Amino acid sequence: MRSFFPEPIRKLPEANLPFEGVKAYLSQSDDHQIIFMEFSRDVEVPQHAHAAQYAVVIEGRIDMIIGGQAHTYSKGDWYFIPEGVVHSAKIYAGYADVTLF
Repeated sequence: MRSFFPEPIRKLPEANLPFEGVKAYLSQSDDHQIIFMEFSRDVEVPQHAHAAQYAVVIEGRIDMIIGGQAHTYSKGDWYFIPEGVVHSAKIYAGYADVTLF
């Protein structure tokens, strides 16, 4: 799978995510993280909650349940999950996004 991200992003440190088939590049400071993610396999993300999350979908599709409501996002869409809101996801192979925590 070709990368959706240019070389300066691919040179960032790789984030250690607990899923097979994902490459994630991390830009981090004391008060936030930006993760550039791309998926070569389908991935199921179980329910969880954390700090607020904002993402822009670059390619592909993600099905999410956010606070009990189902949503589907694809290329060009964005989503926001407020801090502490329980969510889960089905991410499909070929998906890529930029996520801010």
